[in-house]
Amino acid sequence: MKLTASDTAALLDVDESTVYRWIEERGLPAERIAGRTLLNRAAVLEWATENHVAISARVFRPAESGGEKLPSFARALEAGGVHYAVPGATREEVLREAVGRLPLPEGSDAEDLLAVLLARETSFSAAIGNGIAIPHVRMPIVLDVDEAIISLSFLAEPVDFGAADGKPVTILFTMVTPTVHGHLHLLAALAYLLRDEAFLAGVKAGAPAETLLARAAEVERQGAGRRVPGGPG
Repeated sequence: MKLTASDTAALLDVDESTVYRWIEERGLPAERIAGRTLLNRAAVLEWATENHVAISARVFRPAESGGEKLPSFARALEAGGVHYAVPGATREEVLREAVGRLPLPEGSDAEDLLAVLLARETSFSAAIGNGIAIPHVRMPIVLDVDEAIISLSFLAEPVDFGAADGKPVTILFTMVTPTVHGHLHLLAALAYLLRDEAFLAGVKAGAPAETLLARAAEVERQGAGRRVPGGPG
């Protein structure tokens, strides 16, 4: 999904001049098409997470989506589960273990999904920094599932994912969604949650699943009810 500079400014709660400055000075990915500056939504979210830039709480508010009901992050995480001491010493091993823990629908080929994730690792690392990786962050995995699934895996040992900050990965978020729009919404929600001190502290500490789910649900409720400047409610 392409964003204008204005769209990006709203997503990051800054003015357009800041967006252009970040493009020039901080490597915010953008391209010029027919005289317009356009940005890829997933790439913006990835950049914001890596650079500790806040995401607007408006990501939790109902939005026009062609009639599509946007998924709840907490519900998707509950569906996918929180998994501890996931074994593996290499990217392939831990990704295999993570895929194996996804509650995929009948008829889905886990080996095909793993092959896609590994192929994408050759193009760019899933690591977003701070010991966290989100496989297929820019390219959603869309399957015929009834609802979105997010699996959180705490690795038994740190694994080198080639992160830009040099830190090995200990935490994997793996998403499967029925639509691209749903993937982008959950990616935005995760970027926002990783800026929430309580949720991030829980993730870094490997907190119990119920603690993480409760905090995610609370942040979603707060975000959905928060007044957005210039908007309704």
